[in-house]
Amino acid sequence: MPKIILVAIATLCAIAGYLFYMKQQHAVPGPEVSPADSVVATVAPAGPVQVEFELGDLEGELRSFDEWSDRHRIVNFWATWCAPCRREIPLLKAFQDAHGADGFQVIGIAVEFPEPVIAYAEKAQFNYPILVGEQDAMAVAESSGISFIGLPFTMVVAKDGRLVGAHMGEIHQQHLDNIVDVMNKFEAGDLDISQAKQQLDLL
Repeated sequence: MPKIILVAIATLCAIAGYLFYMKQQHAVPGPEVSPADSVVATVAPAGPVQVEFELGDLEGELRSFDEWSDRHRIVNFWATWCAPCRREIPLLKAFQDAHGADGFQVIGIAVEFPEPVIAYAEKAQFNYPILVGEQDAMAVAESSGISFIGLPFTMVVAKDGRLVGAHMGEIHQQHLDNIVDVMNKFEAGDLDISQAKQQLDLL
């Protein structure tokens, strides 16, 4: 192989390694995530964004996001092939058990075709609704001001439908604890929408 090609390959590998290192330096501590499974996405709404959509569930029935408008919603975008997405599921199930009666609702959105999601759901035994849609699921994120590129990511939506925060990458217990604290203060009127976004520290 010509020497110039070897030099070019070595240079590209060095750049890729540096970029991954810098990304890891700013990551939230938690289980190791393969670079192939990590997220790259941006959130760009200047003001409050109203989240509205319809997607099919595991039975093929069309469900409206407004169905859960009496609760603060934790909207988790995932796929069966995504390792960090799968690691989140037990945590989100435990969160739903602990806080479902307190006005919180987890909603999973599988960015995938229905068949593998249905098969996986039989093993996962979800205790929260799973909606499915490949391109349609990406459109939900983009209509909320999120440039979708990877998984997992999670949106926090208030009872009134306003987007309060979006977490890029694997979610951990400290994120969920903070969501509960901030959204309870927001509902009590102790925080406005801007203060809630700042204290969630998810954007």
